Amino acid sequence: MDLTETDVFIRGMVDWKGRTATKNKHGGMKAAMFVLATFAFENMANLGLAVNFVTYFNGTMHFDIDEAANQVTNFMGTCYILSIIMAVLADAYTGRFRTILIAACVECVGLALLTLQAHYPKFQPPVCNIFLTTSNCEKLNGGNAVLLFVSIYLLAVGNGGIKAAVPSHGADQFDKKDLKEATQMSTFFNWLLLGLVVGGSIGLTFFVWVQDNKGFDKGFGLSFIAMFLGAIIIISGLPWYRIHVVAGSSAITEIIQVYVAAIRNRKLRLPEDPSELHEISMDSEAALHQDFLPHRDVYRWLDKAAIRSDNNDQSSSPWKLCTVTQVENAKILLAMVPVFLCTIIMTLCLAQLQTFSVQQGATMDIKLGNSFNMPPASLPIIPVVFLLIMIPIYDQILVPWVRKYTGIPTGITYLQRVGAGLILSALSMSVAALVEVKRKNVAKHHNMLDATPVLQPLPISVFWLSFQYFVFGIADMFTYVGLLEFFYSQVPQSIKSISSCFLWSSMAFGYYLSSITVKIVNQATKGATESKGWLAGNNLNWNHLENFYWMLAILSVINFTIYLFVASRYKYRSQRLDAEDEYDTHQMRTSNQSREDL
Repeated sequence: MDLTETDVFIRGMVDWKGRTATKNKHGGMKAAMFVLATFAFENMANLGLAVNFVTYFNGTMHFDIDEAANQVTNFMGTCYILSIIMAVLADAYTGRFRTILIAACVECVGLALLTLQAHYPKFQPPVCNIFLTTSNCEKLNGGNAVLLFVSIYLLAVGNGGIKAAVPSHGADQFDKKDLKEATQMSTFFNWLLLGLVVGGSIGLTFFVWVQDNKGFDKGFGLSFIAMFLGAIIIISGLPWYRIHVVAGSSAITEIIQVYVAAIRNRKLRLPEDPSELHEISMDSEAALHQDFLPHRDVYRWLDKAAIRSDNNDQSSSPWKLCTVTQVENAKILLAMVPVFLCTIIMTLCLAQLQTFSVQQGATMDIKLGNSFNMPPASLPIIPVVFLLIMIPIYDQILVPWVRKYTGIPTGITYLQRVGAGLILSALSMSVAALVEVKRKNVAKHHNMLDATPVLQPLPISVFWLSFQYFVFGIADMFTYVGLLEFFYSQVPQSIKSISSCFLWSSMAFGYYLSSITVKIVNQATKGATESKGWLAGNNLNWNHLENFYWMLAILSVINFTIYLFVASRYKYRSQRLDAEDEYDTHQMRTSNQSREDL
């Protein structure tokens, strides 16, 4: 590798040949564009499946509608949960780039099998119209059922790996201690959401249309092609990547050790001087690749894991004695938990836009013109289109303008951005309640309370729902991107991939909480309606969905109040350059050249 006088080596990063990465040759927005493109193609492949899998399970594979819905819910939940496992593997063993590559290949295999089964009738149950009451349709079973579930759960493994590693690998291309690159990293996270939006918009429209009108085999085939292109693109950027060096051990295990050691040492007395706590000597060989963290006077009870005693010397088991840096890593994750918990309610609100709002749309006028109707399953395209417009405006106009006044590369702090999204989600639910009141009033005014959805649409345009989608779309832009930036910036370098899993886990818990909340609400209000619950039954006109939306709006406001308390008490991790983080370029060049000579 030829070096110039302006080359600066990047600690903890290598190129694709294992040589120390340099700032001028590796990373930056050029490398990140390959990551963004891969993320866009992956979402193009998957979002179209997510909204139409119920139709495939029900109409083609003959699962009952409730069972089909449960299968899809299980699939989506598994995607999010597997992202945690894949993130641990990425941080400790396989590395982020390699995890993306493996996940993309696994996802391609899953999509190929899914396409194969959808194309050949012998892998499906006999053709039958499940919607006819006189039909006795055979449900998918035996080896064909095994093929289906192997396919979708290979897809879940791949999807989890992409979710876990793409945001972190993309952010690895920027140095947050460099003002210019810190600004670019903020742009990367904004454009990461834009990649999701661009890819998702194609999946939610064109791919869904192909599935419904040309066959699921052709629709799944398009998803396979999109994912295959994503895999090719991520490989194409290899010469320009900064690749994070894995430690070969699990940082999660080290954090668990802190809690175990703190409990074991709970009866020991904390020293007044934190310097008496255990830490690796900076002159030792083990410290060469150690990121030392300064002691902070928070969560002092965890400091007991680093207390040295007569029965606890430096050679003790790490389950009895931990370093100050280990303890500080544990403190950082613990401090982020309240922020994480405050974001679950927002996903609870999002779940309603993907379920009840779609049911609302099915009762309304869905005509876009004289010859085209918008399928209710494509309603999520509304917030996607809004995001497609808003993200460039926010990133290229609003952020630079605010940056002039705040001096913050991201315009506003991560937690301020998350808070803005949380309050907007409360506003979205309020708007949804008002729109539902109007929709029901139209039904009453035209004596259509018993109208059949789709077949007898109410004389009110489905685009009234665009107001709630618009507000929530802006909330998405603030909260979810803000969370990705926040978690990535605060967690230790050794567990960067796991940072994105905070967001995916928050979304998984929000979806699960939605199911629980609906059951609790119906149980608590079963005497309030003839259908035995605000949300029970199949006729929204006789239900009280507006009351449910008002309840979610109130819960969101309460959650935002709690969040203000949590955010005000949070102390950001110091981003200062420690002495051990600075490199002497000449010495590094000499060291690198010596290795090449060998």
